[in-house]
Amino acid sequence: MKYFTSLLMILMCTANLNAQEIVKLYPGVIPGSKPAPADFKETAPVGDDGIIRISKVSEPTLTVFLPSKEKATGAAVIICPGGGYGILAINHEGYNVAKRFNDIGVAAFVLKYRLPNDAIMVDKSFGPLLDAEQAIYLVRGQANKWNVDPAKIGIMGFSAGGHLASTLTVHYNDVKIENKEKLSLRPDFSILIYPVISFIESPHTGSANNLAGANATQAQKEYFSNEKHVTPQTPPTFLVHANDDNGVLRYKIVLFLIRHWWLTRLRQRCIYIKVADMVLV
Repeated sequence: MKYFTSLLMILMCTANLNAQEIVKLYPGVIPGSKPAPADFKETAPVGDDGIIRISKVSEPTLTVFLPSKEKATGAAVIICPGGGYGILAINHEGYNVAKRFNDIGVAAFVLKYRLPNDAIMVDKSFGPLLDAEQAIYLVRGQANKWNVDPAKIGIMGFSAGGHLASTLTVHYNDVKIENKEKLSLRPDFSILIYPVISFIESPHTGSANNLAGANATQAQKEYFSNEKHVTPQTPPTFLVHANDDNGVLRYKIVLFLIRHWWLTRLRQRCIYIKVADMVLV
């Protein structure tokens, strides 16, 4: 057991090797939270596949990865790992991605957001969105500290993390955090990687049930079906989805794209890669 614990710590330290700072998302009381039960402890086991799966997050954080000053472009991205709103696949959909962004001069902030849980949240359906709003509030508000251009801050997410990113992308005006400075919570761009987009007709029931519950109201389903909320002010969005990924309804992603094009008139581009059976939108 001691060997396993030591190995886990080494892996976690390696994953964070390029991280300069870990920042608590909230300076004080976390809004919409309840005191965590004594047995509610964050875990981060490493699977046989090498993936770190974090669960039971009660203290959300941003892990900061900054590029060298020589490479820095001023752009920044907040990264939301996926995991069906049940876990966070924090390394391959978080830390590793952040390092690659640093290579091209982009500051990256990996968001360890709270996973919906009635034990620690007043309304679990909005817990992750609060954390995403707080993340962009924090990065934009402290942009000078990290040498970031406050007009070049985007959000990125994978799978359920893509749903969270797309939720902020379309609901950024639904402010649920304290924002005395009235900072804009609108991402300047959005990157959605095999995202869960819709809670209506979605085969990805795990994400929907974990976030809104098995008995979600129609209003909740409509709110979190983000293809329905694209407006002319929706940020430029880059989407990636594999043709053989049946976990997410492809046509819902296409609806998001079509509505985005129709309302914003931004030039859209589709790239079909046969080898990887991937569609880049």
